[in-house]
Amino acid sequence: MSLDALTLTLSIVPYIVVMSVTPGPNNLMLLSSGVRFGVQRSVPHMLGVSAGGALMILLAGLGLLEAFQRQPLLQQGVQWGGMVYLLWLAWQMTRASAPEECKVSDEGEWAHAQGADGAPSVQAVRPLGFWGAVAFQWVNPKMWMMALGLLSAYLPRGQGAAAVALVALVYGVTNLPCISVWAIGGQRLRHWLQNPARLQAFNWTMAAALLLSMAPVLLNQ
Repeated sequence: MSLDALTLTLSIVPYIVVMSVTPGPNNLMLLSSGVRFGVQRSVPHMLGVSAGGALMILLAGLGLLEAFQRQPLLQQGVQWGGMVYLLWLAWQMTRASAPEECKVSDEGEWAHAQGADGAPSVQAVRPLGFWGAVAFQWVNPKMWMMALGLLSAYLPRGQGAAAVALVALVYGVTNLPCISVWAIGGQRLRHWLQNPARLQAFNWTMAAALLLSMAPVLLNQ
């Protein structure tokens, strides 16, 4: 690794660590996934977050950032679309079932909940997969802020594709262990959340936190 590459890497790692480990849509979803499915089944989700973020940084550095700078309405449209999706995710979090209510069948994971009339109802649930997590980064407001901020602040204008690829690679490698902490934390909470009152409080807290994670984007509008 050249001196310039090493300097760039050392300068961006602290930023990536702070942005990756602090609460945001990805981490809150991984915490919930750790509670419901455990760490092992959440690994594709984690890999998709890191790979999807790295891909976004790569494409933004190769031209997408300039497109947003020329067309601010395009960036705002993506951000607002992402926030609408996060509102839907927050609503889904308030309805999540307890881990012990899930069982595995040949067709996937199914959560058995009580319907409005008290009769059992079946709702299909499964961990977010690799490609789903990759796609989610494109509607994740915090990921857009992180990617654009990283490139604007740390990558001088005129840098070639190699420098952009290095930034994307460093992001992916650094991000993965940071976000895994949240899935591990969720798994540690599984037994404690078997209590219905605790589960309900947890679900609503996660939903509220997800909504609060949109505040930085709203303040920058």
